[in-house]
Amino acid sequence: MNTLEFSFQSETLYALPTGGLFWPAQELLVVSDLHLGKSARAARFGGAQLPPYETTETLTRLSGDLTATKARRVICLGDSFDAPALQTALPESDLLSLTTLQAGLDWVWIEGNHDPGPVQLGGTHRRSLIIGPLHFRHIAEPTPTPGEVSGHYHPKATLSLRGRALTRPCFLFDETRLILPAYGAFTGGLHSHDPALTRLMSPHAQAILTGPKPCKIPMPGLAPLS
Repeated sequence: MNTLEFSFQSETLYALPTGGLFWPAQELLVVSDLHLGKSARAARFGGAQLPPYETTETLTRLSGDLTATKARRVICLGDSFDAPALQTALPESDLLSLTTLQAGLDWVWIEGNHDPGPVQLGGTHRRSLIIGPLHFRHIAEPTPTPGEVSGHYHPKATLSLRGRALTRPCFLFDETRLILPAYGAFTGGLHSHDPALTRLMSPHAQAILTGPKPCKIPMPGLAPLS
């Protein structure tokens, strides 16, 4: 697996091609904004029709990351499901896959704005969680706590490469906070130059583009690309 190592709050972390974050010292895999059941919600309540296999694709990706990292702990940083209680609308095969992934792991669901946490499923349910120097929550606070790790915004960034624009979901981080990309399939994203993101990050913030070979660049919108 191609990963990109970086330092945050003096901890060595790895950005995974999928948008997952691995913290080896804690044997911890962190994923954000799975939005499981997005297509089921659209089918039930109306909206854009999405491929019915998005949940299966997301869970397959998660299974691969768990196997590759050998993580013993998992934090889902909120919006794990696309709407409250939506897990009851998922195909039985997807629910079985999810409970199989959870088996034997220390699994934490952080409350998101789309869902209060899938309380019918196993694991621990928290509003936020502190491990060592890192503080995990769903939405970044206006005044950050040093070591804040969050999701919610689905950041993406564009890199100009040989005259072509390459847009990927991305991690954003600076001296104080780290924002994860959305992990779920078909989740969309917010460009890093959007004011909602630029006002959160310092002038020295960087972006890590996901994909087959993650790469780090100055955060677009804050600094010129070299």
